[in-house]
Amino acid sequence: MENKNNLIVVLLVILIGIASGVGLLIGINNAVGVALSPLNAKLAEIERAQKSLENKLNAQGNANNSVPLADIQKELGQIQEKISAIGANAPQPQRPQPPAEDMNKVYTIDPGTSPILGKKDARVTIVEFADFQCPFCQRFFPPIKDVLAAYPDKVRVIIKNFPLSFHPNARPAAKLALAANEQGKYQGMMESLLTNSGDVSDAKIKEYAKNLGLDYNKLMADYKNKDAQWEKQIQDDEKLAQSVDVMGTPTFYLNGRKTNARDISSFKSQIDPILKG
Repeated sequence: MENKNNLIVVLLVILIGIASGVGLLIGINNAVGVALSPLNAKLAEIERAQKSLENKLNAQGNANNSVPLADIQKELGQIQEKISAIGANAPQPQRPQPPAEDMNKVYTIDPGTSPILGKKDARVTIVEFADFQCPFCQRFFPPIKDVLAAYPDKVRVIIKNFPLSFHPNARPAAKLALAANEQGKYQGMMESLLTNSGDVSDAKIKEYAKNLGLDYNKLMADYKNKDAQWEKQIQDDEKLAQSVDVMGTPTFYLNGRKTNARDISSFKSQIDPILKG
């Protein structure tokens, strides 16, 4: 008898949990209104089954009206299955999809004081928003070099800084490259930084300076003493990035239009028609 009573208590606890679940489903149904109105009939069916089960559990206290526990357990399982089915079949909210990007939109991108690789007055301009700690910027810079080699007098590349907040080396690396630009070694420093994930440790800076033939003392003086100048230039690039819908790095623009070109053949397919036109 004691085991029987214990089982009844357990079933009552489970039933209370089911009641809470049903109440939650009803609350959700009421909250979303018409969108989930088909749930009403199923919820009503579950409530009726729940009340029936409650009556049978109460009858366990009366020997004359005792109901086999196996039947009660069976009904309990059926109710749980119905609740699970509602959860599985409930309509899911549709996530809004971002609008498709207009790749024909022409943005106005002022070169400003940004470093320029290639001929300054070339007909075709590629603008890159870069992060020197970004592995994808490292991966896709060689094709840019290939483009410059293929079109030495017809293409220029303008580098804009877009250091991502989760790349701690990106900002100081951008400043170091700008400091190297004072000695005409921007591209070399950019490549060195990209290859080394933007490492700006003292040892690495000395290594970069030696490999590039830079005056190390001047490099460090420009790097530190002109920090406010470099910071303003980076902030100007970041503001520009927002206005031209930059979402990540690298982002490339070809004569003002965003481009998905990431290899020499893709760039050529877009550059050649411009030059012919």
